[in-house]
Amino acid sequence: MPKVGMEPLRRRALIDATISAIGERGSLDVTMSEIAGRAGVSSALAHHYFGAKDELLLATMRHILAELTADMRRALRSASTARQRVSAVVAVNFSDVQFRPETIAAWLAFYVEAQKSAALRRLLKVYARRLHSNLLSGLTGILPRSEADRVAEATAALIDGLYIRRALKDGVPNAATAIALIEDYLETKLSRRSAQ
Repeated sequence: MPKVGMEPLRRRALIDATISAIGERGSLDVTMSEIAGRAGVSSALAHHYFGAKDELLLATMRHILAELTADMRRALRSASTARQRVSAVVAVNFSDVQFRPETIAAWLAFYVEAQKSAALRRLLKVYARRLHSNLLSGLTGILPRSEADRVAEATAALIDGLYIRRALKDGVPNAATAIALIEDYLETKLSRRSAQ
């Protein structure tokens, strides 16, 4: 008889193990058995909860996006100006939770896999739309809409690009440098606007 209340804990352990395994391997080339072993459960139980590995990978991406969304909502609630909202979006993407080496590796692997998986591609489109919308929530209070759209798109590209660059470097990712680079770009774009 299954232990009551264990399923959510085991599912979360499997998702955490997936992120860890992808982070260590640097790719999605991990087996259900390897993931299950990291989570301290049997391979059969992992298959019971998620079916195929693709379903576990999809659940893992959903989990990463849900954490990002929750962190973003908290950060945006505490921002009192349009400019603070933009900085909050940038900072959340490079927070200690989001910018861990294993999470960065998972993002990079998911981007690659999304080229083949319609389900992962849909999730990445959701992420991209949310990022753009969150950036616009501050930028439209500072810039005309068309300019805000361009700055949001460039800022999102900088965020994604810095994830890729940090994933490909040796050593610990440096979130402070990434934030500073993006904030420099934003200040340049926003100061040009206020000078006009």
